[in-house]
Amino acid sequence: MTASLAPRIDTRALQQADAEHFLHPFTDFQSLAAKGSRIITRGDNIYVWDSEGHRILDGMSGLWCMNVGYGRGELADVAAKQMRELAFYNSFFQTATVPAIELGQLLTEVTPPQFKHVFFTCSGSEGNDTVLRMVRRYWDLMGQPRRKTFISRKNAYHGSTVAGASLGGMSYMHAQGDLPIPGIVHIEQPYYFEHGRGMSPDEFGLQAARWLEQKILEVGPDTVAAFIGEPIQGAGGVIIPPATYWPEVQRICDQYGILLVSDEVICGFGRTGNWFGCETMGFKPDLMTFAKGVTSGYIPLGGVMVGDRVAQVLIDKGGEFEHGFTYSGHPVACAVAIENIRILQREKLVERVAHETGPYLNRRFTELLDHPLVGVAESKGLMAGLILMKDKSAKELFDTKLEVGMVCRRHCFEGGVIMRAVGDRMIIAPPLVMTVAQIDEMIGLIRASLDRTLDELRQRGWL
Repeated sequence: MTASLAPRIDTRALQQADAEHFLHPFTDFQSLAAKGSRIITRGDNIYVWDSEGHRILDGMSGLWCMNVGYGRGELADVAAKQMRELAFYNSFFQTATVPAIELGQLLTEVTPPQFKHVFFTCSGSEGNDTVLRMVRRYWDLMGQPRRKTFISRKNAYHGSTVAGASLGGMSYMHAQGDLPIPGIVHIEQPYYFEHGRGMSPDEFGLQAARWLEQKILEVGPDTVAAFIGEPIQGAGGVIIPPATYWPEVQRICDQYGILLVSDEVICGFGRTGNWFGCETMGFKPDLMTFAKGVTSGYIPLGGVMVGDRVAQVLIDKGGEFEHGFTYSGHPVACAVAIENIRILQREKLVERVAHETGPYLNRRFTELLDHPLVGVAESKGLMAGLILMKDKSAKELFDTKLEVGMVCRRHCFEGGVIMRAVGDRMIIAPPLVMTVAQIDEMIGLIRASLDRTLDELRQRGWL
């Protein structure tokens, strides 16, 4: 990592205070306290700096969200202006604010044509909780109250609230808190490397989709409310389904009349080369959860785009919908989201991902297959994943107890680039403002980190 000339901060004091007061999400508190947090102090474009002055290329866009990059003064200015005019007012009491109305209108312009209504939340987790309640309300109003069951997928991520974690398919999350809650079942994920051997990708895509039909028939078609899925599984390791998968899922949902929900929290707002991942993967959802990229992480905001099929029933038959949040349609968050979307439009960042940086990243990322540790390398738009393997020719993975992915992640951070480890899958989702030259820089840093990982594994006798 290169060092900045900025004044140093007392890192030790901050780490001590952090350990004494701040319980981090998804963290072993005792382990982190012993090690000490890395303190991030500023960001610009695709880079962040830590309290020791080291510059790090952020290959994960913060947490899948920093689409327009760090340091956008336009977003800070909009937030400050809105705070001076109206810092907050709620959407209860039959009231609304100008930014919430204008953002709702703008979202209908950039989302697929079936969406003309939005329900605002503060996060993707809250959005998926909203989906659960909204879908069940829809079926009650349709006179089919037995339709309560949601079908999701193993290794899916739909948030960490009780309902969101239940909809997700992370077994380690289910183990804490007696999850999932009743009425949520899971099918296997469309992970070709793990489940598709002996088949072509297209054949596997059809088979994986038909696991949904099997589960519908097992549960009972008249009890299934919806199927929910990420177009590309993000936190699960950038699992890119074959091209045949989602169109077949669509056909099955249509055949049995169940609602189709696209969780676009990660894939939305340009990540895959279209505004939304469902457009890239070729399906037409009834509801769509969003968050993260809607404000590029500058201020928390989430929501649910509600398709005509559901919205008209809620409006015409629903009466009062007993659900919502203090900060639904927060005016400052909505104002920032409007400007964030305008930046995506003005700078044609979605088009750039589709036609320039996405294809270029795919070519450069695939070149990593020549590294001794890399057995699979794949990407879609500006998200990508590779698998670390002990023996590429035999497709032999490392013992999971070794946590080789975490070894590699450490070398990445120390080498000036952020990759995320999901087991032994190393993943990236860089900011959409990334240039071709910066992709070259990132690939060089990743390759150097892989080399250092290889050296350490050999020294440890793990190879």
